[in-house]
Amino acid sequence: YGMPLLIDGGIDGGPVPAFWASKNSALQAGSGNGHGMRPECIRIAFINNMPDPALEDTEQQFFELLDAAAVDVPVSLKLYSLPGIPRGDRGEERLKNFYHGIDDLLNGQFDACIVTGTEPHQSSLREEPYWSTLVDVLEWAERNTTSTVLSCLAAHASVLHSDGIERHRLEDKQFGVFEFRRVRDHGLTRGMADRVRIPHSHWNEVREDALVSCDYVVLTKSAEDGVDSFVKKKKKSSFIYFQGHPEYGARTLLKEYRRDIKRFLKRERATYPSMPCGYFEAAATSFLSDFREKVLADPREELLEGFPEAMVAGTLQNAWHSSATSIYRNWLHYVISRRSETSAFVAMAAFLDQNEHKRSEPLPTPQYRNNMR
Repeated sequence: YGMPLLIDGGIDGGPVPAFWASKNSALQAGSGNGHGMRPECIRIAFINNMPDPALEDTEQQFFELLDAAAVDVPVSLKLYSLPGIPRGDRGEERLKNFYHGIDDLLNGQFDACIVTGTEPHQSSLREEPYWSTLVDVLEWAERNTTSTVLSCLAAHASVLHSDGIERHRLEDKQFGVFEFRRVRDHGLTRGMADRVRIPHSHWNEVREDALVSCDYVVLTKSAEDGVDSFVKKKKKSSFIYFQGHPEYGARTLLKEYRRDIKRFLKRERATYPSMPCGYFEAAATSFLSDFREKVLADPREELLEGFPEAMVAGTLQNAWHSSATSIYRNWLHYVISRRSETSAFVAMAAFLDQNEHKRSEPLPTPQYRNNMR
């Protein structure tokens, strides 16, 4: 059995989300079972900024990925979301029940942080209503975490804020599962294959030349599809950037494709969405092509009821799961190794202070080596 994934029980120690509570590996932090007090437990702030339709799915995706990755590392999660993200009643209720305020984050103590993207509503990220709070979070993370993971729009916002790197609009949405080449030996990619397939879903990208000119280190990329992941040390913290979504589940792109079709039928977008690349098998592609022809011949919103989701879903494979798990397992081990080094340094300093005039005992040494600088 792996280590338990500990969940902070929301506001005032309330219940944890139902799908988390149903997992045998999920325990409530501070529930009296002793796990929440374990000194080796990695404390992660999870800042989920996804819009309401994807809010709970994103919780579940990261929960399952961290659960799979944390084989021998106990992990505790606490949930946050940036203010200023448009929310409906359901989203507001979920935040009220299970999420904490950003002030709690900025005054808290964490080993690491995960910041998701969200749906942009302005042409410039600096004009988004949550921009100033996001900047506060990024600057807090630089000083107060060992490492921070930034996903999609959060990655773009971070490089814009710290290095002025602008993102570029693509001609069409980069949408599907793409193959990327590992181009750098690094602790995060240890044990990974030379080529990995990772889901992407974004209209904008940051480009390799701009990143490299500002000392970012690209880890995985493709000549056709651009940069997938990159890293840079920011003050105390190692920042890990993903333009893609290794956390996605097998059906996530299918759900997103259906949402985009719904937007087309509601006249919220002008064109029928492109099918995700490298994702569907031939039979599923045929079902979806037939549905597309039917919709384009007579575009009415009620036609969405005939979307062949059930027929397609059974054919889907999570071909990136092992790569994603490996990346996050390496990340968790990095976080705990850095903390061990810090603890050893503190112990060494205390030892020297107490034994200024005698050297009869060996100095304590770090248990792990840091392989992600």
